[in-house]
Amino acid sequence: MSERIDDEPAAYTIGIDLGTTNCALAYCSDPVAPVLPLAIPQIVAPGEVGERALLPSFLYFPAAGQFAAGSLALPWYPNARDAVGSFAREQGASTPARLVSSAKSWLSHSGVDRNGEILPWQSPEEVPKCSPVQAAARYLGHLRAAWERAHPDAPVAEQDVVLTVPASFDAVARELTKAAAMLAGFEAPTLLEEPQAAMYDWLAQHADTWRQQLAVDDVVLVVDIGGGTTDFSLIAVGQDDGSLVLERIAVGDHILLGGDNMDLALAFTVQARLEAEGTVLDDWQMRAVTHAARAAKETLLGDGGTDSCPISIVSRGSRLIGNTIRTTLSRADVDAVLVEGFFPVVEASARPLVPKRAGFVALGLPYPSDAAITRHLAAFLGRPRAANKPGTTFVHPTAILFNGGVTQSPTIRARICEVITRWVSAEGGTAPKVLAGTDAELAVARGAAHYARVRRQGGVRIKGGTAQSHYVGIARAELVVPGVPPRIDAVCVAPCGMEEGTEIELPALFGLLLGEEVSFRFFGSSTRRDDVVGAVVSPVELTELSPLETLLPAPEGKEGAIVQVRLHARVTEVGTLELSAVEHGGGQRWKLSFDVRGGG
Repeated sequence: MSERIDDEPAAYTIGIDLGTTNCALAYCSDPVAPVLPLAIPQIVAPGEVGERALLPSFLYFPAAGQFAAGSLALPWYPNARDAVGSFAREQGASTPARLVSSAKSWLSHSGVDRNGEILPWQSPEEVPKCSPVQAAARYLGHLRAAWERAHPDAPVAEQDVVLTVPASFDAVARELTKAAAMLAGFEAPTLLEEPQAAMYDWLAQHADTWRQQLAVDDVVLVVDIGGGTTDFSLIAVGQDDGSLVLERIAVGDHILLGGDNMDLALAFTVQARLEAEGTVLDDWQMRAVTHAARAAKETLLGDGGTDSCPISIVSRGSRLIGNTIRTTLSRADVDAVLVEGFFPVVEASARPLVPKRAGFVALGLPYPSDAAITRHLAAFLGRPRAANKPGTTFVHPTAILFNGGVTQSPTIRARICEVITRWVSAEGGTAPKVLAGTDAELAVARGAAHYARVRRQGGVRIKGGTAQSHYVGIARAELVVPGVPPRIDAVCVAPCGMEEGTEIELPALFGLLLGEEVSFRFFGSSTRRDDVVGAVVSPVELTELSPLETLLPAPEGKEGAIVQVRLHARVTEVGTLELSAVEHGGGQRWKLSFDVRGGG
């Protein structure tokens, strides 16, 4: 990993969790100081600024004249005309057409132009728009301003900053995240996968005892369920010269499924109950019910032992007194809808259900068709080549680390442990233990700050490298057949696990076309862990990334010439992938950037 080249070392290490639902920033100042969360000032009501540990990842564009001038002002943004954070989330509940949400998920969606001003998605023409990159930059810029207000003598540009991304983010999504950070004033922060960050936080909390809790051949399953997404990762415990070492060995897909889905499911339960009693809710009231359901969920799934929570919805009628709709959500409702609906007891062989698809679908984020998180987990652990031991049909985790707001619930943690224990017991394994001692909502930011400290001063590191194998499409040199387009092979240019700061040269020579518009195709795979550099794979086995359409300049009079090149892949110190074509026998190099614009 790269080190600072300044004469003076950074005063702080900073970790930033750019979350789908919430953002957080944590920091530490010396080798032994605790990692602390930053209290983030934000608009909590018109004309009122309050500090919160989390910055909700929401951006609200008010209508003209909706709020008095200056009512959205921040100490560093006195002329603000929009709102980020707590108030944006609450206001957007009643006016969702003006609310930007899930910007992080849009960053990973290759089916749209992620630099295009498309958010709020499908909002009316009069609503201001921004791109997913701009929205992410807005949240990061807010965090930077909050930091520099609290630490005016320690500007962000002079600190060691680590920014987290989902392990499932491909090369394009990582480049876009880096672009958003630089737009917000961060100078190329190092990227770290969120599950690894959560693990680093656990290591920091158990600095003196973690070796007594983990042993060689242990496999830690990181279960990260937040407001909008679910991610799984596996971290294995090995041995090197008698010392324990950690390695991230598998990552799951970026599943757009989390606490927001659960809130909506409870809201539908309330709606059905009221309609059975003769009360029909309009869209505005349903949004109010969804927010009330979120609060009830957190109460009923907590440690308080409450059996029921009241739900009150203001009527839209003319009478203001005595015209409130009232009902309740019970613990039984939550168990039936959330625990059984999202975490059903299934077999280890279960897989997400894929119903017959409709011919027409609404454009938007690629939400999964199956809400059962336990089926997605079974699919992840059952992937081929995912470190299965002899005699087993899936990876047997020996420990579980929970992360994300949803996993704060003891009920949900207990159900996940119950299901995994049933799976491993059926194959003669033992129940996994739970690694405790982290804050599910702040662990990623805190772990990122600790990782920055470890990288600078030494300590336990998690080996990982690239989370996916990466491939480039090469057109075959073969006879032309009418009606059949040239076939493409996918050549591995960066195998899974390639470490940061390393560069690989492919052994074969390829032809590179100069002076004409060409298209470069790129592919990725999070399951093909055994492919080596230069391996040739069928593209149908891979996930295609956004193509790059460009024109590489040619010397005058040599347009259309093909030069012999060798392909080079480099994983940068900040965690992004660079591809280059280097002229054979010459020194010219052409950088082949991933297309961060998306499909559009």
